[in-house]
Amino acid sequence: MAPTRSLRRTEAASDSQSGHSPAPAAGDVDPSPPARDRTPSADTDFVALCDALRVTDNVRATAWKSYEKMLRTCGIIEGHFKKELWGICIFAAAADLDEMTFTFTELLKCLSISVCKFVHLVEEMDDSMDTISTKVGSIVSRLKTKYDVLVALYQKFERTCGQIYVDPPSDQSSLEPSSSCVLKLCWITFLLAKGKVLQMEDDLVIPFQLLLCVLEYFIKLSPPAVLKEPYKSTVSALSANGSTRTYTRSQNRSIRASKQTDTDTKVIEELCKEHDCNLEEVKNIYFKNFIPFLSSVDITPFHGLPEVENISSKYEEMYLKNKDIDARLFLEKDETLQNHTECLQLERTPTKNNPDDDPPGVLPQTPIRAAMNTIQQLMMTLNSASDKPSDNLLSYFNNCTANPMQDILERLENLGCVFKEKFAEAVGQGCIEIGSQRYRLGVRLYYRVMESILKSEEKRLSIHNFSKLLNNSIFHVSLLACALEVVMATYGTPRSASLNDRMIVETDLSFPWIINVLDLKAFDLYKVIESFIKAEPNLTREMIKHLECCEHRILESLAWQSDSPLFELIKQSKERDGQAEQLEPASCLTQPPQHNHTAADLYLSPTSAYSTLIPDSQPALVNQPQRPQKSTSLSLFYKKVYWLAYIRLNNLASRLLPDHPDLVHLIWTLFHHTLQNEYELMKDRHLDQIMMCSMYGICKVKNIDLTFKTIVTAYKELTNTNQEIFKCVLIREGQYDSIIVFYNLVFMQRLKTNILQYASNRPPTLSPIPHIPQSPYKSNSPLRVPAGNNIYISPLKSPSKFSERLLSPTKMTPGSRILVSIGESFGATEKFQKINQMMCNSDRHLKRGAEVSTVPKPLKRLRFDIEGQDEADGREHLSGESKFQQKLAEMTSTRTRIQNQKLNDGADISTPDQK
Repeated sequence: MAPTRSLRRTEAASDSQSGHSPAPAAGDVDPSPPARDRTPSADTDFVALCDALRVTDNVRATAWKSYEKMLRTCGIIEGHFKKELWGICIFAAAADLDEMTFTFTELLKCLSISVCKFVHLVEEMDDSMDTISTKVGSIVSRLKTKYDVLVALYQKFERTCGQIYVDPPSDQSSLEPSSSCVLKLCWITFLLAKGKVLQMEDDLVIPFQLLLCVLEYFIKLSPPAVLKEPYKSTVSALSANGSTRTYTRSQNRSIRASKQTDTDTKVIEELCKEHDCNLEEVKNIYFKNFIPFLSSVDITPFHGLPEVENISSKYEEMYLKNKDIDARLFLEKDETLQNHTECLQLERTPTKNNPDDDPPGVLPQTPIRAAMNTIQQLMMTLNSASDKPSDNLLSYFNNCTANPMQDILERLENLGCVFKEKFAEAVGQGCIEIGSQRYRLGVRLYYRVMESILKSEEKRLSIHNFSKLLNNSIFHVSLLACALEVVMATYGTPRSASLNDRMIVETDLSFPWIINVLDLKAFDLYKVIESFIKAEPNLTREMIKHLECCEHRILESLAWQSDSPLFELIKQSKERDGQAEQLEPASCLTQPPQHNHTAADLYLSPTSAYSTLIPDSQPALVNQPQRPQKSTSLSLFYKKVYWLAYIRLNNLASRLLPDHPDLVHLIWTLFHHTLQNEYELMKDRHLDQIMMCSMYGICKVKNIDLTFKTIVTAYKELTNTNQEIFKCVLIREGQYDSIIVFYNLVFMQRLKTNILQYASNRPPTLSPIPHIPQSPYKSNSPLRVPAGNNIYISPLKSPSKFSERLLSPTKMTPGSRILVSIGESFGATEKFQKINQMMCNSDRHLKRGAEVSTVPKPLKRLRFDIEGQDEADGREHLSGESKFQQKLAEMTSTRTRIQNQKLNDGADISTPDQK
């Protein structure tokens, strides 16, 4: 991996070391005099802001230099907007220098802005002037992800408490604690527990399960008078039996000890039932994590409700240490934590014209509800599965020449220990049992899919002896990794909860975490993904999409790491019979793929699967020439790389070269040639880096005015991209620099002769355009109507796919064949008219998006550019805050146009038939 660092030249680098610069001579007139003493600015407001945040001299100097560069670009900036820019410069300087003396909330309070607005300004500043380092971008993105998770948890907390507690009475003369007091205690206790127990800030499921534990604890401590049913009756019954905890009515009231250990689970059972949570998982968190936490902070149920001040002070200490968000402010509806239009929020329930139309029992599809539903689907699939091989699997094992059973069990046990240890390191040492539960689910899915794959192979080949495949260790580790990835992704934070595509921050447990834990090469994992998806019919549409994204990451970068077995396979292929043969002949690109490759084909490749899966007792064909066979896994890999490469190229070209469609074929030919014949350029690099260089090289030789700045501007709007790809490219061993440096020093030097051929009268033969296949990853999950409010279209399932509670097509009536499911009450004619209107609006929206083809304006200053090379045409800089805002508006407008076009193009990781 490339080191996380800023790759731009910084004029302030040398000066910021000391924090001082020469003072101006007496009598000099300067609109922004760079006075340098302890404070690197004569602006008293900037000094006051620095003092309020207690920043170091180093941070002051670096922040002011950054602001001066903005002035040179934008002119004089006035008003409160200037203070916001100062705040961003101070934050960036403190983060880059590792001298953070203030919390994120303190900064927001000083600037009087929200989390969302701050993140929005950071994005736009980076877009317009490229002043934010990758390190700062990562920190901001993680803060926003933490905020998103906290928003989802607090909104769930509010709704849940509304179902549990009665509204606080206006008369507070009662000696019993009010529901508002209990709620405040509950939320702050949860925040403290979350910070103490969990190391991850971006997980949604485990914190919510912990929240249920906290709620259970305080429900039992609450006076029955403040509780709603069924919790009121449950607590009253427990109190009568002496098994509930006691609460304190006044400080003078004597403490009554419980007559028995508090083991009653009725309240937690009710909470889990209400929120579709797995009871065993929540109980495990309760006893293994929550109870030890209470002891660690000296909270005991025998002392009644803890003091708010005591809990709050403990949280305060943790918050100041972490220097992040003060989540207690959610209770006060603080402006710094409120949602604004500047940022994309968590997926909310669509707004209804009439909320009263909601039928009883229909729950809003919040992020946590969506996560719980996804987990429930996985649990329904695996509840009937076993932690051990089924009888059918044992039969397959017994039919092998060498029974793989013992090796499989030992491998699972060893990898299980590694998995649980690494899980606890990532999530929290108290969560090792949670890791054990996840691993058990993964093992169940592993056995289930293995059996399905073997059944399919048995039917395809009419054989029973799978000794070679089942004794292949890499096959088993790959299959287990894929199963565990499904489990981890199911429990992970939903993708829709992230800020946006270009600032997505991977969680600590996100792919490729699992292959690192299991010490598996990405190229080996790719071989099983397609077979895995085909073998497990109950995968959700979202999980199929996730696995497809994992495959794309392997194709574009992970498989090209220097220690990948891919390069040895390529070398062997090139050396076959002493020929430098094509890794995948160009003629194959135009042929529609059959998608009939199986795991056996790929893991036993380059040896023929048909000759290795036959029983070992059968004689080999001795007259066959001992010529190395072509690698099926390598051939399919290159096909998929070409498909992905062309889709991404076409997506980018449609934004940048709408007036030069003929150039796309030329760019593709250079791109294809590089992947085919200069594949060493991909080592420890990314497919998109070669794509951008190919586009720039062809446009340069064809005298098309397209700079890297313009390319990068449009590229950042594609899905699944990040600034590291174009700011941090491997130049030579241990040295990284920008995409422009890579082009000049590496790409152009290697391909200069080939590139110049495109300017001659005899250009190279054009490579065939790849036949883009229909995706092999099909799903029966409903498709959401783009402009609809909870409207989904689901394909008709075959009788074999129907569960017992659904009608089969043969038993359907003419009316039941057109069943409609909608997230609101049904029956009136106007409901259908509303659906039709939304569908029409969706069509018009897509058509409008298809008409957009405006080329995005290039960034004026990309500081990673080489001096004098690839500079955009200079234009007069505009002065004043209004011009800076205009610049931001231009970038926002460009993003909007590209987002509209994406509605027509579809996500570039999808195949055309899915757009």
